[in-house]
Amino acid sequence: MTPSTVHEVADALASQRYIADRSLAITVHLALQMGRPLFLEGEAGVGKTEVAKVLSTILDEPLLRLQCYEGLDAGHAIYEWDYARQMLAIRLIEARGEGAGAGISDIMSREYLIARPLLEAVEMSAAGRRPVLLIDELDRADEEFEAYLLELLSDFQVTIPEVGTVTAKEPPVVVITSNRTREIHDALKRRCIYHWIDYPTFEREVAIVTSKVPGIDTALAGELARAMERLRDLELFKPPGVAETLDWAAALQVLGARVLSPEAADDTLGVILKYEEDIERVRSGGLAGLLAS
Repeated sequence: MTPSTVHEVADALASQRYIADRSLAITVHLALQMGRPLFLEGEAGVGKTEVAKVLSTILDEPLLRLQCYEGLDAGHAIYEWDYARQMLAIRLIEARGEGAGAGISDIMSREYLIARPLLEAVEMSAAGRRPVLLIDELDRADEEFEAYLLELLSDFQVTIPEVGTVTAKEPPVVVITSNRTREIHDALKRRCIYHWIDYPTFEREVAIVTSKVPGIDTALAGELARAMERLRDLELFKPPGVAETLDWAAALQVLGARVLSPEAADDTLGVILKYEEDIERVRSGGLAGLLAS
């Protein structure tokens, strides 16, 4: 059941161990009630994709994920013909000795289509469901695909020349994410409810770690959150996100570390930093100062 108030949205997110601030809860509430796509921007690892996953669980609806990449075109995002099955069907027609052109209409039917996330979402919505459609990292896709997506978000229908037009009865729950490696066109943003997910405050990051990493000591969670605050102020090539904080906590548990000592931090820098230049910068600056209370 869809949460009907901001408070219910916040409680539902928290029940799935997603610690959201009030502004995000309001944005999610507005997107659900108004039937508008939710556009989430922010640095990598701050929990944008997780919002869609949690909404899928809360609403008890399927999660359909379209991972964007450079060169993605509408065809790969909507549907593809199952050429292998079509060729098999043609050979069966030929084996039966039927005339040229016999059965062609059958092999160009819906049965021989492989639905991709966009078509799946529209078809499910046409059947009365309201799936969660995650269009992840839209900034990685080309502007041509962004233009097609703009058209789809306007009317939520897909036309397949050989089959016909499929129209959603009710728009699916759409979550679009972007790491802002490039700007997304204003026309698309205008169709969405926008929210920037920033790095969490110290208190919220501690709450996230204690919620997501069972058995971790609150003091250690605080040490991790404080160290992350300082790391993000160092102007690293790739600052660590909340996902890396959780990985760091898990790594320290594997090693049996109860405190974030300089030695434990040095041993596990590769868990949170992914570039040699960043690791060297942190080490050259002195881990003791980074971890000072």
